Amino acid sequence: MSTQFDVVAIGGGFSGLVPACRAADLGLTAAVLEARAETLYPCSSRYSTGVAHVMSLPILSEPDRLYRAIMEGSGSNARPALARAIADNAKRAIDWISQQGALFGSTAMARERAGARVLAPNRRSVAGLDWERRGPDLLMRRLEENLTQRGGALMRDTKVVALAIEDGACVGVEAMRDGARVRISAKAVVVADGGFAANRDMIAKYITPRSDRVLCRVGPGAQGDGIRMAEAAGAAVGGFGEFYGHIHHRNAMTNTQLWPYPHLDAAAEVALLIDPDGRRFTDEGLGAVPMANAIARLSDPLSAFLIIDDAIWKTEPAFTTTVPANPIMLEAGGELASAPDIESLAARVGLPADALAWTVDEHNHAVDTNDFARPAVPRTTTKHKPMPIRTPPFHAVPLCAGITGTMGGVVIDEHAQALRPDGSVFPGLYAVGTPVAGLEGGPRAGYVGGVSKAFILGMLAAEHMAGTH
Repeated sequence: MSTQFDVVAIGGGFSGLVPACRAADLGLTAAVLEARAETLYPCSSRYSTGVAHVMSLPILSEPDRLYRAIMEGSGSNARPALARAIADNAKRAIDWISQQGALFGSTAMARERAGARVLAPNRRSVAGLDWERRGPDLLMRRLEENLTQRGGALMRDTKVVALAIEDGACVGVEAMRDGARVRISAKAVVVADGGFAANRDMIAKYITPRSDRVLCRVGPGAQGDGIRMAEAAGAAVGGFGEFYGHIHHRNAMTNTQLWPYPHLDAAAEVALLIDPDGRRFTDEGLGAVPMANAIARLSDPLSAFLIIDDAIWKTEPAFTTTVPANPIMLEAGGELASAPDIESLAARVGLPADALAWTVDEHNHAVDTNDFARPAVPRTTTKHKPMPIRTPPFHAVPLCAGITGTMGGVVIDEHAQALRPDGSVFPGLYAVGTPVAGLEGGPRAGYVGGVSKAFILGMLAAEHMAGTH
């Protein structure tokens, strides 16, 4: 097999397959290097639900609206030119990926939001992983077929160990293949191997020192290798600290049937998150991603509880747009602690009864008066309307934070070109998808969307390499 290409992408998920396929479209020779050897290798792209959004907005929203959402959602941490490129090219990326064979179907989310796109067939409403022959898996298979039909290659069992640098430019990679170290030359290299959600050391460095007490909710390949290799080669990196994730039953730490679904986002958004002191510690109204980050930042990330009443629990299937926790969480091994009153519930789970009762009373008073600025931790209500906690039995769910996609990585420009610390372009080096900086984060952990970053940035990177931008 050839070891010289125009374009080499590190990582076999959407972020690697999309730029390679688009480059092959434009007449370049392209290869995707995947460390796993399996035909259907596990990865975060296959595990995904396949929702293409931009900061939770439908991806086909008006470009100016998308741009504002990126800048506001990231706390203005996003690079304006990069945010503009995402917003202006979102529709074109969806059109192109559709031409490659992507199928988009109907889900509750797609029906509720005009312009939403979700890869079909959609995952089933079951516990645990459900990816084989679902939309993302089928699209990955189609992209591989398209790539090989155009003369490209998906090279499995090929682990990149270093970038090859000559005269300040990236000219290929060093990789282990068939037990030997090989040089694979390329005019352009794309770092596309996901973030570092499966790397406990990097989680400890950038997110929480208690990295053993958060849930890795992704494929095993998300080790941050591309970020570390790019930094070692002299590329600028940054934007770390937050992550995209969900709220799970604590048993998900040891029970694989409790992730990636069901999660407890919908219930938490209308109820209470409680720390070991029986107090609220975050604004639940901001949504699941900021809440998951707040849980991970606790001194013990496995110490939080969700407090709900029976009315919320029975209503939960109606207001979740994914897999309902009721009853699927219970069937999969995630138990509820229940009691006829708040004081008894506190005793069951080891929380201080007086503090928990006070916190629930404060919450109910805020609901009754519609005054959410007065509580010790003020609550946002623009996204999610809180529900009272009054109907017995009362329930407590032990929680953990599940990390799906880390934020931060290689600093890039609007063409997905890697930059150096002085702001200059790093010739021959690009980054696409999760391992990029300049789009996400901030105080609300704004998340552009993994599928969207792969589709849009992958397309833009390939077009820049081919000189068609």
